[in-house]
Amino acid sequence: MQESTKPKLAVWKFASCDGCQLSLLDCEEELLELADICQIANFLELSSRRLEGPYDISLVEGSISTPEDQKRIQEIRKMSKTLITIGACATSGGIQALRNFAHKPEFLQVVYAKPEYIQSLETSTSISHHVFVDYELQGCPINKHQLLEVIVSFLRGKKPSISSTSVCTECKMKGNVCVTVAYGIPCLGPVTHAGCGALCPSYKRGCYGCFGPKETANPLALTRWWELELHAEKDLIRRSLQTFQCAAEPFRQASEEYE
Repeated sequence: MQESTKPKLAVWKFASCDGCQLSLLDCEEELLELADICQIANFLELSSRRLEGPYDISLVEGSISTPEDQKRIQEIRKMSKTLITIGACATSGGIQALRNFAHKPEFLQVVYAKPEYIQSLETSTSISHHVFVDYELQGCPINKHQLLEVIVSFLRGKKPSISSTSVCTECKMKGNVCVTVAYGIPCLGPVTHAGCGALCPSYKRGCYGCFGPKETANPLALTRWWELELHAEKDLIRRSLQTFQCAAEPFRQASEEYE
């Protein structure tokens, strides 16, 4: 396929740690194969080369945290046939959304010598809070194999085959002993989207919810059980829910019950 006829793929960054972009770079050999079927038109983590839009697919990492971000995501949406958000920051606001639960001016006074120069929004919000998003891929960071499946699926015009099950399913597939049942460790696995390969439970640690709430998740039912059966303290429960996906709606609602 000639370069000029290949679909254009762009990768954009907002407020984030770059971890999800690095997941794409981790694809290595697969990334070279991807370059055979599309033009990587904008990906500053990879190359300084930038091609003008419009773009067939835009991958967006990071949350909207400044007035400039608000304007830029609108421009990117206009240039993109398909817009896909990748990672916890882009899909739910990320760990920086912890400021959504606090009074921002107080933090600015503590952190910055000249807080009057800081131009930021009161909240850190997902991309879908500002523009229409065609697909959201969860994770902190994302699973590179899931990312490749999503990109290739949209290039081929088909629905991505991404499981909507929970981390518990991945534990069963790996033959893990349930850390909650066996060791009494609070674990968000039952309400967290699969994709990490049950990394934390594989090392006898409870799931932290990095991949966000699974479909129809009910975190409050789970944490009430933690209180009754594991005698978990409310502060521990609140902190468990307010991490990488603190602003994801099911986790946010549940955590507010423990404020």
